[in-house]
Amino acid sequence: MGQFDGKVVYITGIARGQGRKYAIRFAAEGAKVIGCDIADRASEYTRYPPSTPDDLAETERLVAEAGRESGGELFARVGDVRDLAFQQQLVADGVAHFGGRLDIVVANAGICNWGKVWEIDEQQWNDTIEVNLTGYWKTLKATIPAMIEAGNGGSITLLSSVAGLKAMPVQSPYSASKHGVVGLAQTAAKELGSHGIRVNTVHPYGVLTPMGGQDEGAHEVFNDMPEFLPHFEPILGMGMAKTDDIADTVLFLSSEQARTITATTFTVDMGATKV
Repeated sequence: MGQFDGKVVYITGIARGQGRKYAIRFAAEGAKVIGCDIADRASEYTRYPPSTPDDLAETERLVAEAGRESGGELFARVGDVRDLAFQQQLVADGVAHFGGRLDIVVANAGICNWGKVWEIDEQQWNDTIEVNLTGYWKTLKATIPAMIEAGNGGSITLLSSVAGLKAMPVQSPYSASKHGVVGLAQTAAKELGSHGIRVNTVHPYGVLTPMGGQDEGAHEVFNDMPEFLPHFEPILGMGMAKTDDIADTVLFLSSEQARTITATTFTVDMGATKV
């Protein structure tokens, strides 16, 4: 018996990294997973390798493997979280495919790029806000009606960042978007409390993913502007987190063990927000 037997989960950004790990972990615990990923470069301003259709296919294989004994499954499509109609159709089709319910949402798809406030390009700003903040709102708009209609309560987790609690230099659109996610989540928590739906944000430090560990833009910034490095140092000098570290928190917040937790900013940050 898995702790999410009979539950249906919607996850964005599942092709690799954190999103893939959430899909695998939920499926291993018996959940049915609806997922999406752009499987392409979301912005010309990102400097790390984009996800690909092959990445998404690998996620599908890994989820099938993880869910073989538990009954976990994946219903996935390629698509952009900035496309509201796409998300609404995916949710409708996935919910119908899995028997008419939606219990858990994890808004995870996001991008990161670098530059000083007055030097970044207008499109660079717009891309980041549209994916990281407006894309999250579109995820909520696409999923909340199905959760309310199912009438089972549930959990929504929005992935924010250390940069959503502590403004970071040379990351103005990223920091602004991740701060905005906190406001969005806490508003939704207040509106959804009467439906028994909890809404929380998770705030990691760097995570060992292509975005976290292979970003050429970050390497250039820290080489050229070392004066900003102290803002990025955590208390625990243990390197980047693993995707399982963040998944542990996401699954906890989605579980019955967290039934009293809502409107919370949950840090998994090695103390970085306190530096």
